[in-house]
Amino acid sequence: MTVVRSLWWSARTEGVAPFDTAHLKIYYPAAVSGDDTERLTGVFAPDPAGAPYPVVLFLPGVNVAQDSYRRFATALVESGFVVVTFDRVAELFGGQTGLTPGVDLAAARPETYGSRPTCPTIGTILDAVAAVNADGPLSGALDTERVGLGGHSAGGTVALQSARYFPAVGAVFAWGAHTMVATMLGWDPGTVLPAQVTCPVLLGVGTNDGVIRGSADRYGEDGEDRPDPVRRTFDEALPDGEHLLAIVPGANHFGIADADPTAARAFLDGPADASALTPFARLTSAFLRTHLLGSAAARDELNAFDDGVLLKRR
Repeated sequence: MTVVRSLWWSARTEGVAPFDTAHLKIYYPAAVSGDDTERLTGVFAPDPAGAPYPVVLFLPGVNVAQDSYRRFATALVESGFVVVTFDRVAELFGGQTGLTPGVDLAAARPETYGSRPTCPTIGTILDAVAAVNADGPLSGALDTERVGLGGHSAGGTVALQSARYFPAVGAVFAWGAHTMVATMLGWDPGTVLPAQVTCPVLLGVGTNDGVIRGSADRYGEDGEDRPDPVRRTFDEALPDGEHLLAIVPGANHFGIADADPTAARAFLDGPADASALTPFARLTSAFLRTHLLGSAAARDELNAFDDGVLLKRR
């Protein structure tokens, strides 16, 4: 059984103090020695058996705290990855302040889209992870040349819009995310932007996603009568490649997260008739092991995957 531990780190991001810092939580497979250092500090050494471990950077939804993804992150670590999450309080839009993956709205306008990442924070976090790998308790335990980039909601959107600008990224996954773009940025209603990816993509969505449905007017659409933006992203926004669309019947927008009823927009969500956390974590693990590790066993698992998930392949 894999022992999962975590440690904290910080990274300076764009913005004006105090809204210029990301606080990272790095989950990793640990070795248990039972020595005094563990007892007195709570710090465990990384398990050398699978090192160096590919890194999975997970981008949060707006106003969704990183601890909401702890169970999902832990499940990925148990299958042989180091997972990095973060909290970053900064300006959102319209003068609001909150938790954000870090969105460069100017990079998402018609005249600039495709020229740079919409989430420059990705590069900052990857640089911080490289520093952790260079020195400290996880030194040498991380494979920073094999990176999976994932996200939830807005975090998944900016992952899809930014991945190709970071050469180490070899696989992208997202839950409850699409590349449909807001009309306030100057786009026509219903526009789906081409994803900025050059690697395999896994998209996941639940059939009870009330947050995506409740956001339709941002994109100039009627939420009751339109194609699902996630399915449109899969069909229209991805280049040729080994892509997967996973539909979990009965799951909602927060299907892989522990929703906080005091924050974000979980109040818009549909009923959680099913949890997507376990099946989507298993699917994501097989997907990442296939495309980051080149595992033939993982590819067989991916090809035979069922677990109550409806899969569409490209």
